[in-house]
Amino acid sequence: MRNSLKRQKWFIAGAGLVLASLAVMPRMQSGAVRGEQRTARAAGQSGGQASGSSEQPSARPSMARVSVVKPVKGGIARTTTQPGTMEAFDFADLFAKVSGYVKVQTVDIGDKVAVGDVLVEIDAPEFVEALREAEAAQAQAEAQVIQMQARVDTAKAEFDAAESNIELVEADLGKAESYLKFREKQYQRISDLFKLKSIDERLVDEKFEQRDAAQAAENSAKAAIVSAKSQALAAKARIASAEADVIDAQAKVRLAKSRVSRAQVFVNYTRIVSPYNGVITRRSFHVGDFIRAADQGGSEPLLTVARTDLMRVIVQVPEREIAYTNVGDSASVELDGIAGAKFNGAVSRIAQSEDRVSRSMRTEIDLKNDSNKLRDGMFGRVTIVLQEAPKGLTVPASSVIADRKSKTDSVFVVRDGKLRLLHVEVGQDDGIRAEIISGLSANDRVVARPGNDLSDGMAVEAEEPVATAVQPRHE
Repeated sequence: MRNSLKRQKWFIAGAGLVLASLAVMPRMQSGAVRGEQRTARAAGQSGGQASGSSEQPSARPSMARVSVVKPVKGGIARTTTQPGTMEAFDFADLFAKVSGYVKVQTVDIGDKVAVGDVLVEIDAPEFVEALREAEAAQAQAEAQVIQMQARVDTAKAEFDAAESNIELVEADLGKAESYLKFREKQYQRISDLFKLKSIDERLVDEKFEQRDAAQAAENSAKAAIVSAKSQALAAKARIASAEADVIDAQAKVRLAKSRVSRAQVFVNYTRIVSPYNGVITRRSFHVGDFIRAADQGGSEPLLTVARTDLMRVIVQVPEREIAYTNVGDSASVELDGIAGAKFNGAVSRIAQSEDRVSRSMRTEIDLKNDSNKLRDGMFGRVTIVLQEAPKGLTVPASSVIADRKSKTDSVFVVRDGKLRLLHVEVGQDDGIRAEIISGLSANDRVVARPGNDLSDGMAVEAEEPVATAVQPRHE
């Protein structure tokens, strides 16, 4: 009896298992059919074909989604961004040329000055006295010139008098000669009458004496002429001597003036003046301090003046950009001390030589400082446009895939719902955008941030538009 009951229980249990199996098998077959239908629809959609069935489609399977962007027309300008330091266009350390005490100091740090303003006066009385002595010596030399000129005038007057005297004695000579001729004729007639015994011998003697006196007068006149001419020559020599004395006196005047000028220079050195319009950026001494001249051991400047209406930004351009840097390249300056402000300018000068230690080239950009916001020593970043943007296409830098082994660049594009890996030639890459020179068209939809799980020919779902994020290139 017990054994029959056990057999009935096992029979009932087996029948239940058979019925359950029969109930599950149709459902499994139905699920398999629906899975095949979904696979077929997915394949049809990835091929771009629309379903013609009137039946309501079932839910699509999950597909990879990618963000795509359209290439932007236009390439990337070649630029370099380097740290830069602001400097005053001109600045001068003002040293003392003479030693002495600071007598007057009219400025202090931060004061604005104009060219020619007297900033410091040094008390050095010995230089003032030396100037006065030199001026007195000059006056004495000038007086000596006047004296020598008077001597020249006197010598000339004496020469003129000697010349006049020559004419006078020459006239006397003429009269003496005429008188001598008269006496000789008279003597001859008396002598002839005496021979005829017509007159007394006494008369002959008288006429003889008178002729001799006339002869002596002629000789005296001739001697007077010689003397007058000698006096004229002496007067002429005195003129030459006096004129030489004048030249000597004039040379002494020039020497005295030179000494006055030199003394004046040292007196001027006691006043420190501003070389240009600017501001005082340093003060080292106060009124009453003793300062030494720079050539006597003074090593610290009294003041420093900086020209601030025009500033220069110093940039060290690295070696790889030197060949592209030229005067006139546009530049923009951003300073850490003036947040949000950008100062535009151009390259004003380049060193035309590379520093052998830093492997960079000094480059300067001039900036006007009309608002007086720019300060000497400010630090910031300078961007120089080395080459303007060429024609081409631009995509996010994150979309470019670099193969280090083959040294080729590629991008994924979505065409007909599938990925296509295109080899491209990349130009400039600033880390944000990449310039595509060839291999891509403007109508392509480029995957913005391709992942490692993407492959060529893979079916994907494209999402656009997207905001381009700053991503590094994939390698």
